[in-house]
Amino acid sequence: MAIYACDPQQARGRRVPEEESAFRSCFQRDRDRIIHSSAFRRLKHKTQVFVEHEGDFYRTRLTHTIEVAQVARTMCGALGLNTDLTEAVALAHDLGHTPFGHTGEDALAALMAPYGGFDHNAQALRIVTSLERHYAQFDGLNLTWDTLEGIAKHNGPVLPLTPGAVLPAALADYNALHDLELHTHASAEAQVAALSDDIAYNNHDLQDGLRAGLFTEDEIAELALIGPAYAQVDRLYVGLDPYRRRHEALRRVFGYMVSDVIDTSAARLAAAAPDGPDAIRTLGHPVIAFSDGMRGKIREIRQFLFTRMYRAPSVMEVRQKVTQAVDELFPLYMADPLLLPQRWQADIAACAGQAALARIVADYIAGMTDRYALQAHARLTGTDVLHDRH
Repeated sequence: MAIYACDPQQARGRRVPEEESAFRSCFQRDRDRIIHSSAFRRLKHKTQVFVEHEGDFYRTRLTHTIEVAQVARTMCGALGLNTDLTEAVALAHDLGHTPFGHTGEDALAALMAPYGGFDHNAQALRIVTSLERHYAQFDGLNLTWDTLEGIAKHNGPVLPLTPGAVLPAALADYNALHDLELHTHASAEAQVAALSDDIAYNNHDLQDGLRAGLFTEDEIAELALIGPAYAQVDRLYVGLDPYRRRHEALRRVFGYMVSDVIDTSAARLAAAAPDGPDAIRTLGHPVIAFSDGMRGKIREIRQFLFTRMYRAPSVMEVRQKVTQAVDELFPLYMADPLLLPQRWQADIAACAGQAALARIVADYIAGMTDRYALQAHARLTGTDVLHDRH
């Protein structure tokens, strides 16, 4: 590994000291604990863009997460970074997502605004430090500082806050107990996980949007990054059937983005010449990045997807319905916490005030899968929001 890679032998340790494994590094152990967590399994039935009932072929949070981890390992290997740490961060990065994707998060954030807010990155940290309760010695997964830091700030420093912003309560609460140095950048491995997320969702949302019929291949071929990929495939494979043609073109688009990050980041690392992981954290700017040209092309793809997919009438119709489900579940549980399962009742009995109760209710709703949230809503309200039935 490169001198600036995170070395498991130099990791900053766990909040609760443990005997190290004889067979796995601390980062491998973090990765394995995340994979075996309840929250990771629930990603199987959580929305990426399309709600689960809309089809079995679309990405879920789980398949998205696996794709992110694969990209992250590839890029870290090429850059001489620690592939186990980046995989751990990648596998954990979406654990805090609510049912119904960003739609559910937006609804829950609005409901939690009077009680400290809600943010899926902060919720992921809350899950791995508190809500997973399987071990005898501690709540959470007792991950290394290095992995927790990556979860908390893989998208960049969290402090200082921009004007009008508020530090999510879940992040503030844990950071008060275990300083994650929120004012610095994360490790290069965590930065790789963040860009791998961008690469994965831009690529697979194009595939899922095509499958859903929200736009055509001719339309996306007009985008600067995608047109050359289709042109190359058409030169190499004349008369290729449409499905193979699509896959061959989009896998090239995927490769363009990955190669760009590797080349750009290698140059930035060489220029910065960091002498260790902490030098990357305090550098003041990311070392893992797209080139300026690629960033512009990706911005074009994102704008296209926003207009044609994320705000498509059919998607917006479902968004409105599932928002209703979250909006109606929250006050029901707040008014009668006994509706929550028995294992939540001890926390409810110990909480002091409405803000503490709201946090528990948010934890419960955020942990739901799409299917469970719709079933719970139907059971408590007698309404099937997706099919407008009572």
